[in-house]
Amino acid sequence: MTFEMEIGGRRVAVAVEPSGPGRYRVTLDGKPYDVLAERSGEFNLSLILDQATGRSREVSVASAGETGELLVGLGGRTVTVSVDGRRRRGTSDGGAHTHGEQAIVAPMPGRIVRVLVGEGEEVAARQAVVVVEAMKMENELRSPKAGRVTKVAVTPGMLVEAGRVLAVIE
Repeated sequence: MTFEMEIGGRRVAVAVEPSGPGRYRVTLDGKPYDVLAERSGEFNLSLILDQATGRSREVSVASAGETGELLVGLGGRTVTVSVDGRRRRGTSDGGAHTHGEQAIVAPMPGRIVRVLVGEGEEVAARQAVVVVEAMKMENELRSPKAGRVTKVAVTPGMLVEAGRVLAVIE
């Protein structure tokens, strides 16, 4: 599988090919890596990057609430990663015509820091709705589309589990 990722404004070409049970050949911008990957939780992966030295990383990956966007936690930092974002942006309307209710969910366990909208409010596509602190980082979760907030299910200070619905946009 080959795709393009955008990390902090930088585009990276990525190819991932299975090479055995739990093993993958990952090529980042033309540089190949042999990776052993194991799930270590619902959103966590344990990656062994160099089997000779045992060099490894714990990575958490969860949806950022918009198709193709992920929250990736690595080394105490959480960043938003867009997968094939340029292709979607080239054909997308920015979420203005996404149909039906869209739930904004907690991508990983955390604490609600701020709720930036109220029920009945109109929001723009990509407008920040809720701020969640997870892994010592604050993450703004954004509306996947323009619409009206029909439900706000959290308040500041609440602890939430991964997958919990925080708000609903119609």
